[in-house]
Amino acid sequence: TPPSQISNSSLTHGPQKLDSLPGSAKPSPSAPKVVLKELFQGQLKRPLIRRAAAGVKEALPAACFTSAGTERRSSGGGGAVSRWRSAQNLNRKPGVRGFCSKEDGQHEAAKDTADKRRKPGILPSLEDLLFYTIAEGQEKIPAHKFTTALKSTGLRTGDPRLKECMEMLKVTLKTTSDGALDRHLFKKCVQSNIVLLTQAFRKKFVIPDFQTFCAHMDDLYENAKNLSGGQVADYIPQLARFSPDLWGAALCTVDGQRHTIGDTKVPFCLQSCVKPLKYAIAVHDHGTEYVHRFIGKEPSGLRFNKLFLNEDDKPHNPMVNAGAIVCTSLIKQGASNAEKFDYVMNFMNKLAGNEYVGFSNATFQSERESGDRNFAIGYYLKEKKCFPEGTDMTSILDFYFQLCSIEVTCESASVMAATLANGGFCPITGERVLSPEAVRNTLSLMHSCGMYDFSGQFAFHVGLPAKSGVAGGILLVVPNVMGIMCWSPPLDKLG
Repeated sequence: TPPSQISNSSLTHGPQKLDSLPGSAKPSPSAPKVVLKELFQGQLKRPLIRRAAAGVKEALPAACFTSAGTERRSSGGGGAVSRWRSAQNLNRKPGVRGFCSKEDGQHEAAKDTADKRRKPGILPSLEDLLFYTIAEGQEKIPAHKFTTALKSTGLRTGDPRLKECMEMLKVTLKTTSDGALDRHLFKKCVQSNIVLLTQAFRKKFVIPDFQTFCAHMDDLYENAKNLSGGQVADYIPQLARFSPDLWGAALCTVDGQRHTIGDTKVPFCLQSCVKPLKYAIAVHDHGTEYVHRFIGKEPSGLRFNKLFLNEDDKPHNPMVNAGAIVCTSLIKQGASNAEKFDYVMNFMNKLAGNEYVGFSNATFQSERESGDRNFAIGYYLKEKKCFPEGTDMTSILDFYFQLCSIEVTCESASVMAATLANGGFCPITGERVLSPEAVRNTLSLMHSCGMYDFSGQFAFHVGLPAKSGVAGGILLVVPNVMGIMCWSPPLDKLG
């Protein structure tokens, strides 16, 4: 689980003197490197301690990190301090990622400040151990060496969880002449984010050897780059303008590790990749039972834009056009299209961790002008009374076209996919965006229906929840591990 920001006192393990360790001395830059390396890289031997309300000490799982930092967020939402998981998940089953509650952090923050002070000769702080590990025997760490080492773990300097650390680093570097940090300055910079940084450098993230993993992904990217074939979608005129040579892939793990390669900063429209996201919003708002009064759960085995309903006169599933149009009608019922659009965009921004989410008005206009098939589906649904009572079908189609025209990049969409992989929590902000019920249902339908009438083949050979879109994107989820967005405009015959 991605750790949140806490005070370094939250990980104090009790006074263990260095003199008790063979061959060790008081912590200093000249202390034996082997001892420091073992202290830093070894497993935590003691459980974390927190005080219960009654003043009795309770042991927390060693892998559980609490959150005692400030609760305020920046106006842009990017500086969120992580508020991780619900308390009931502490009693987790084996193999399930555990979450820590906000209350645990408050217990830690309430400790007497006298307990936080370390006396001379006791075990060095996590900040000191991190310094010795990165410094490699030197008395100072160049700032660029620290940021380079950080990136090698998969974290970005722009990660919202590291905002305080990066801001303090900028301020501190203005006071130095050589752009390097001694132990005192380094500790000042990292102490607000020491748990996240410690997890990163101790290789405790979901992908420990991130550089090797990225090298393998880069090889796969280069191999795929040599593939030719396919046609850029031209039935929506605006989509036909994209170059067939564009090709990008980005991933974000549930711990916020990031890797991108290729054309990952080029905006493109989600198109059908928005279908699982708006279905998730509908289930989050209304629950499974209500949503599936109007939409089925079965693969159709037909083209995504067919005028065809199941035996109950309902669309087969929310991943085909008919089901997606009905699903659109369930969002924010009774509100104007402007209010609905703002509501969904707010969700999209949260899913993407406040990274790029835009809107292509040109694509929206292009879709509406060439959307005869979708209008035909809309009237067919209206005839069969598939919409909630009082629905304005033409207004819903406008809203449907708007949602298809939401823009993302590979980078921001990979965070959206990672939020689904992370049980509805955005990995880089720690914010709960979707309910567990919404995520579970969405991933199930992506797995069985997300790739249209190629879904069975994809499930058999790949076996992961995914959703394709006619703009060339594939939103892929590896549950509990990562989210991936692959994008290239040419499509095969199945779309």
